[in-house]
Amino acid sequence: ALPLAFFACGLFLKALGDAPRRRAWAAGVAACLLAVLLMHVQAFAFLAVALPALLLTTHVPEDATGLPFRARLAPRLPALASVLPGVGLFFAWVVLRAGAPAEVEAGAPWKAWGPMLSPQNLAWKSFAQNREDLLSLLANQLQDGSDRAVLGWVGAALAVAWALGLWAPPEEKTRRWTGLARLALLAAMALGLYFLLPFDIRGYMYYLNPRFAHLAAALCVLLVPTLRPSGEVALAAAGLAVAAALSVPLWRGYAAFSAEAAGLREVTAAAQPKARTFGLVFNAASRVVTHPVYLHAAARVAREQGGYANFSFALTPHSPVKYARPPPPTASSEWRPQQFNYATMGPSYDHFLVKGPPPERLFGPLLGTELEVAARAGDVALLRRR
Repeated sequence: ALPLAFFACGLFLKALGDAPRRRAWAAGVAACLLAVLLMHVQAFAFLAVALPALLLTTHVPEDATGLPFRARLAPRLPALASVLPGVGLFFAWVVLRAGAPAEVEAGAPWKAWGPMLSPQNLAWKSFAQNREDLLSLLANQLQDGSDRAVLGWVGAALAVAWALGLWAPPEEKTRRWTGLARLALLAAMALGLYFLLPFDIRGYMYYLNPRFAHLAAALCVLLVPTLRPSGEVALAAAGLAVAAALSVPLWRGYAAFSAEAAGLREVTAAAQPKARTFGLVFNAASRVVTHPVYLHAAARVAREQGGYANFSFALTPHSPVKYARPPPPTASSEWRPQQFNYATMGPSYDHFLVKGPPPERLFGPLLGTELEVAARAGDVALLRRR
């Protein structure tokens, strides 16, 4: 969604400034906005503030003619009309769906804890915590932190590029600074969304403000002024050096994680076609990479062998996709495998993926009678019906 959001901004500028082809560019904006919304709603939320800012800060050729306001509005109408399909879809999906009465269940995951924008339904991070998290959100894949050291090199390369970009010929400076000011406004908006929005709107949107950190970082990179040819070569060389340096810890980290995850791949291969798999992931963490990367391990079985897993985001109220039939019974959250009840949930599944405790502890006498261990590797085991 992020590259598409930038592309939509560029198309929007073309729809304003390219007089002979305004309608064609506007059609591109409309299609791109729909694609952004279908990819991720939060990038679309950024465009809700970015496109008006571009509209207000962009001159069109007709502005130089001295025409009255109404006559100068006409050239902007194709760009304005281009946002209507995306706004219509956003209204139909997000506003009508999110505005519908939600099932309120305080303390329950994936449930609203109160009315949509009520204090009990909004989870905030403090300004200090958001400030501390900003850089770590941009490079936080490896437990040992080796992928984060590169941020200092990136900052140094961008500082050098900025200095080189200031050596512009006098006739180019006005044009450059106008473009940089507009980009700075967009970057400030993205940072504002990061610092001002809540972390969660329970039952509707999750991990809301952290996603704007990456958007703001990309816009800050764009603030580097256009360079002279010699500066462009130097910046390209610095970028290649940073990428090469970053590739070393990432290669090592991914190789180590691949070795760690070999057990999951092994037990997945032992599942039968169209497996109906319940994921009992008590240990979702990795020794190598950050985040609970094994949380949805049962979905891997579904992807490789067909069938379905017990958890899907189609179960959540904010998803635009729903089950055509009543979904199989499951725990209130994928984070709570301890809620699994074999008597009420087990009959809907023929495979059980266990990560963490030994399956004997969970299923006891059922092993060898109703169930059997199809494969076991490390702390991962796959059970299936006999």
